Amino acid sequence: MPKSSEVRPEVVANCMGIDVPASPFLHEKRIERINAARYEGQEIEGALHVVREGDSILELGAGIGIVGAVVSKIRKPKIVQSYEANPSLIPHINALYQANGLTKTNRVFNEVLVSAPDSPATMPFYVHNSFLGSSLFGSNETAKETVDVPTAGYDDVRRDLKPDVILMDIEGGELAFLEHANLDGVRAIVAEFHPKAYEVAGMRRCKSILRDAGFEPLADFSTRTVWVATREL
Repeated sequence: MPKSSEVRPEVVANCMGIDVPASPFLHEKRIERINAARYEGQEIEGALHVVREGDSILELGAGIGIVGAVVSKIRKPKIVQSYEANPSLIPHINALYQANGLTKTNRVFNEVLVSAPDSPATMPFYVHNSFLGSSLFGSNETAKETVDVPTAGYDDVRRDLKPDVILMDIEGGELAFLEHANLDGVRAIVAEFHPKAYEVAGMRRCKSILRDAGFEPLADFSTRTVWVATREL
């Protein structure tokens, strides 16, 4: 007897060919932005410009999964390996991958990827009402919930994944990551900076680290707070 078909989740939006299932993180305005390809639009546009077929992609901060999914569908990388600290987002990211047939190329880990040596086994993650405001920076007094999230070592991930491109939107964690990260072999980086987390001096430090490593922002795709940067290898 044929197997009964699985019930597909309700699709409430579509971004550049990616069906977005319903979730508690989607409201009317966000759905409108997704349908218009304005949600994380600059990051998506930049990633589509630099990612090549067969690339290995490391994504830090998967959000609701749309950026990595669009890149995977359109550019056909070998793999998109994502790290998302907010545990509430993980089942919805996986549901999006499942709905779009991306489970073989896209995978997400509920871990904080850290580049510093001697990092703790877990780190507190401060969950706010909006997932866009949730981050590693905050306090128990201001957060709706505080959860301990396991960490993963970047050196181990880099050795196994050998990323060609890094996509990074981690709500202020990019400075701590770049301070210690070995970027050997990485051809392009799409990074959103968060000067509210580490002030303008911290954003300048992020940019200096990238420039010292040979990366230069592409003028047509970069702004003050989002860089689409490449280098010759």
